[in-house]
Amino acid sequence: MKRIHTIDVTRGIVMIIMALDHVRDLMHTTALTQDPTNLQTTTAALFMTRWVTHLCAPSFVFLSGVSAYLTFKSQHNPAQTKRFLLTRGLWLMLLEITVINFAFWFDIHFRTIILQVIFAIGLGFVTLSFLLKVPVRVLGIIGWSIVLLHGLTTLIPVPQNPGLAVGWSFLFVTNVFTLSPNFTLGTLYPFIPWLGIMLAGFGFGSVFEKAEPIRRNILWRSALLAISLFVMIRLLNFYGNPTQWAAQKSSLFTFLSFINVSKYPPSLLYTLVMLGLMFGLLALGDIQPNAFTKVMATYGKVPMFYYLVHWYLIHSVMFGMLFLQGFRWEDIPIGTFSFGRPPNSGIELGAVYGVWIAVVLFLYPLCRWYANYKATHRNLKWLSYL
Repeated sequence: MKRIHTIDVTRGIVMIIMALDHVRDLMHTTALTQDPTNLQTTTAALFMTRWVTHLCAPSFVFLSGVSAYLTFKSQHNPAQTKRFLLTRGLWLMLLEITVINFAFWFDIHFRTIILQVIFAIGLGFVTLSFLLKVPVRVLGIIGWSIVLLHGLTTLIPVPQNPGLAVGWSFLFVTNVFTLSPNFTLGTLYPFIPWLGIMLAGFGFGSVFEKAEPIRRNILWRSALLAISLFVMIRLLNFYGNPTQWAAQKSSLFTFLSFINVSKYPPSLLYTLVMLGLMFGLLALGDIQPNAFTKVMATYGKVPMFYYLVHWYLIHSVMFGMLFLQGFRWEDIPIGTFSFGRPPNSGIELGAVYGVWIAVVLFLYPLCRWYANYKATHRNLKWLSYL
């Protein structure tokens, strides 16, 4: 499959932004005690640091759907595409519950398993592998219908039966279950709403087969449409997000209330505004390659490699921070739902940005090496899984 430069550029930008959220989550002073989007306790800088990273997950999932479409069309072999999506999806799900969850917690006992974006993409691929005979347009309509209507499921209470509660949450609701004193399961990315975003991306894939001027025009129109719909629906303050916006202590915080949308699970308004921004990035990146876009594309060509390495790197840097702050191994709380940070540790927001930039710069030569290795070893099929 021929690579689409603007997809690599956009994915690279999103991956760089993603690292900021993970540095903040593991290292910021208030990350253990404060929700950065709580308008009663946050600052504008902290709110926007978190809010901008909302862009990452829907972009990954939507572009995964686009990539699945382009693979399907380039192979001209539904059976081969089905096999690839099925095996890749199962591989991603396995990575999530093993290598990636270990990167989250550094806990050899795996007392916490959270199902996040990689698991959602993997299960989406598995599901899509069995839907390839359905017309692409129909899958796209199904995807956007899920995006539009799944918010109605929040009106249905989670079942009281523990087994049904886990199943319902796995499909529709973000939830955390303490299944035993030593094991916690988090359904952070419920399957159905994220499948809707992937199917929407699959249905949108044909746009990237069009000539550049036409494609760019469609991307700009899609960005405008998504953002306009977000503004109109949000102004109604009735449907599309679990919480309504309201006047705050200042006009700035009222604006923050207006854009404060729910990711867990992804609300309609969250999806519209974030995909709108993603369409804008795709349109901006749909140009002749230059120095900036080539650097961004270097990250975007190796998303899984970057994702795995950046988690282990950031978590290791966090431990280095703790030791520099005078903590010892016996102070580190390794256990259920714990990153290993003791109370009264962490760095301020400005330092978070410094660590983030250092992490991104450190990863660049590694990503460039691996991207070149993949490009020169196309005969190694296993590389397509990493």
